[in-house]
Amino acid sequence: MPKDEFSHLTDEELVAQCIKHKRRYQEALYRRYADDLYAVALIYCKSDQDAADVLQESFIKIFKNLERFKFQAALKSWMRRILVNTALDHYRKRKREKVHSENYQQQQELKVDDILSRINAAELLELLNQLPRKAGMVLKLYAIEGYAHKEIAEQMQISEGTSKSQLSRARSLLKDLLVKLQGDV
Repeated sequence: MPKDEFSHLTDEELVAQCIKHKRRYQEALYRRYADDLYAVALIYCKSDQDAADVLQESFIKIFKNLERFKFQAALKSWMRRILVNTALDHYRKRKREKVHSENYQQQQELKVDDILSRINAAELLELLNQLPRKAGMVLKLYAIEGYAHKEIAEQMQISEGTSKSQLSRARSLLKDLLVKLQGDV
């Protein structure tokens, strides 16, 4: 469809056709306002993908509610308000997901602490020995021997960054092993 095919139509004419669910007019309305609304979404969202999601959700709401729009204000302003409210909903949803994720992490840590209180040193050492060699070695040197990452890096002939990433990997794998152990207990 040529971009200018509907440019002669007023917003009222375009909306009237959109209410009749005519896809070509809906696309024309989208094309007319999408760039401006996307720019607004970028103000409220942290990433291009989030802004695109908010824009899409907003247009779904816009098309769903077009019949209720009575042109008492500018169409663009009404659409912008829907987009801002959608962005706020998106933000609140992400915030709830983050809180849920943090709660899950805390529960997992409590489970791990509970498991650690029920196993002995030999069982823990057996779990440590199940870790990949490099990750297990870094964890042992760091947590048991108290070495700093710089010392571990020198001793193992790796970079400090590798030492840190291997420690993180080892902790994550150990946590998984501990949670699995709880299921077996």
